Amino acid sequence: MNVIAMSVRRAFALPLLLLACSAASAAPPAVTAIKAAHLLDVRSGALVDNAVVLVSGERITAAGSRLAIPDGAQVIDLGNKTLLPGLIDMHTHLTGDPQDAGYSIIAKSIPRITLTGAKNARLTLQAGFTTVRDVGADGYADIGLRDAINDGDVPGPRIAASGPPLSITGGHCDDTMHAPEYKQTALGVADGVAEALKVTRRNIKYGADVIKICATGGVLSFGDDPRTSQYTLEELKAIIGDAHRLGRKAAAHAHGGDGIKLAVLAGIDSIEHGSYIDDEGIKLMKEHKTWLVPTVYLGDWLIDNAEAIKLPPPLLEKARVVLPTARLNIARAIKAGVPVAFGTDAGVYPHGLNAREFGTLVKLGMTPIQAIRAATLNASELLGWTDKVGTIEAGKFADLIAVDGEPLKDVKTLESVRWVMKGGAVVNQ
Repeated sequence: MNVIAMSVRRAFALPLLLLACSAASAAPPAVTAIKAAHLLDVRSGALVDNAVVLVSGERITAAGSRLAIPDGAQVIDLGNKTLLPGLIDMHTHLTGDPQDAGYSIIAKSIPRITLTGAKNARLTLQAGFTTVRDVGADGYADIGLRDAINDGDVPGPRIAASGPPLSITGGHCDDTMHAPEYKQTALGVADGVAEALKVTRRNIKYGADVIKICATGGVLSFGDDPRTSQYTLEELKAIIGDAHRLGRKAAAHAHGGDGIKLAVLAGIDSIEHGSYIDDEGIKLMKEHKTWLVPTVYLGDWLIDNAEAIKLPPPLLEKARVVLPTARLNIARAIKAGVPVAFGTDAGVYPHGLNAREFGTLVKLGMTPIQAIRAATLNASELLGWTDKVGTIEAGKFADLIAVDGEPLKDVKTLESVRWVMKGGAVVNQ
């Protein structure tokens, strides 16, 4: 009986040993080495030739020229390509598509827009944007999407999410498409200091990384004027103060000059859009070191495609006035040295085209390296994630992209990203 038992044990032991050996041989290498002809050092603005980046797990362990590659490392040779840090878009709406600027959004449920977000997250990541800030989604759908990506359920960029943006009743970011009898009000509506504090704290309770405030009217909303302010200075100070006290940044949708100034004086971290910024606003933003997140390429796409997406005539009329004006004022702000972080408002135009913003920023006066820094160094600073993303340096997440050619000579090469790595895993090649 003992002999039989020993024979059975041996019979089972051999396959198990072979399985263990097979699993060990299939284990990923301890180090991955990425080789490329060039690497853009976004701090210095210099190209590093014969680049090697060493990655272990999710993190970069070393980066430089002609680094020694450890024995047994997996080598990814990108040939003549140029490596850059994964790009960062500070103003997206992943759960929206361009056609949602019209009445069709009324028919979309929260589950439906969440699935739209999953599609757009994948497109955004494949376009080379490994980190985004999502600044406004119904029903906390952006927060759910962020968590699903973090859990590995769906592919997508790292997300700093805001949840429902704060708005005054009837303002931009309130629901202005329903008739009065439906009594429809957006989830983020808050009037007065007490309500504003409650909604701010509720957003944080449900997972918001950043608090989004609609400080002025907007373009894609009915019955409001983008030039007019919405929240008072007292309300803005309460919202922003609470956000900061609770460890969150705050971003203000602000087209109009007065709304920009009020938000800056209240301590806002970033002004989104800035279409009617004037000399006083420029001066205040420089003094307070407030970031400007211009979203200028969308003007081309939205006006050219207004008929195709059935943009309601009152909204198109506003777009034709505000968006060209924004370019003139943003160019003045750039020339004056207002700090700029990259943002697109993707969702107003198709996700995946985010990099078209680079060419527009260069047309408005930025050099290619300034535009690239806006989407790497500057954006990581505004996020508060300088220890995680924004550069190719030891200790940072292995978020990398590769392009053909040299983006310092032609920034539009970033519109055709050929290879993407997020957290040490190749996601597009």
